[in-house]
Amino acid sequence: MFLTHQQSEDIKNVLKNSLRNKFQNYQPETTFMPFHMRLLGKDRIALFSFIHSLNTNFGTTIFEPVALELAKTQFKEAKLQTVVGSAISTQAQRVIQDIMDDLTVANSKPDKNHEIQSIRKVCRSGEIRKIKPTKVDICLHTHDDKIYLIDIKTAKPNKGSFKEFKRTLLEWVACILFEKPQTEINTLIAIPYNPYEPRAYNRWTMAGMLDLDNELKVGEEFWDFLGGQGTYLELLDIFESVGLELRAEIDDYFRKYNELIN
Repeated sequence: MFLTHQQSEDIKNVLKNSLRNKFQNYQPETTFMPFHMRLLGKDRIALFSFIHSLNTNFGTTIFEPVALELAKTQFKEAKLQTVVGSAISTQAQRVIQDIMDDLTVANSKPDKNHEIQSIRKVCRSGEIRKIKPTKVDICLHTHDDKIYLIDIKTAKPNKGSFKEFKRTLLEWVACILFEKPQTEINTLIAIPYNPYEPRAYNRWTMAGMLDLDNELKVGEEFWDFLGGQGTYLELLDIFESVGLELRAEIDDYFRKYNELIN
């Protein structure tokens, strides 16, 4: 195994605590669905509602803390939900807008290394503007002083959202370089799993905005980046083992819920 025993136990605890907390605090929706209930049954509707509710905050309650546990042993520093800065230069803003304009009308292809260097050249030029950038889901510092800022997204982001994602990544770069112009900075979109498995992830929807080699990590590539080769497969085993361990608690929860709605 690549993960240490302690890492595995810590990740298991994250999953158990998250699920049990959901059981304690979940308030079922009161939406009346008479056709669905008669066709599928109240128990299945209850389960569907719970899974939908769990899925809406899966990233913050499960993926982010699991990512943190994995990164702790591979990186010098790992933090969740961090603010990268509050200032940006007007010239950097102009460069970012030019990049966005060119990508939008397909005058250029995404090239993250070139984009970073363009921002670096003007990162302190012009006036200083105060901004409030999106928080970084997970911030990593390597032992050789590289920085990775990662935004964890859902498995199937809307096509129209990638312009917003791209601007966020560029603004993070500008904020970091404004404070430390020589920093080696990497900004990434991470998608925790490939919903198209076993087919390759459908990346064409984002190819016009993201540099797929340098700004995107999906599924196995993401988790192995955090914890080392083989982490993704071990992580799936951990999720499965926790699910089996809590099976009785899960069944008991839904049994009580079914009695309530009946």
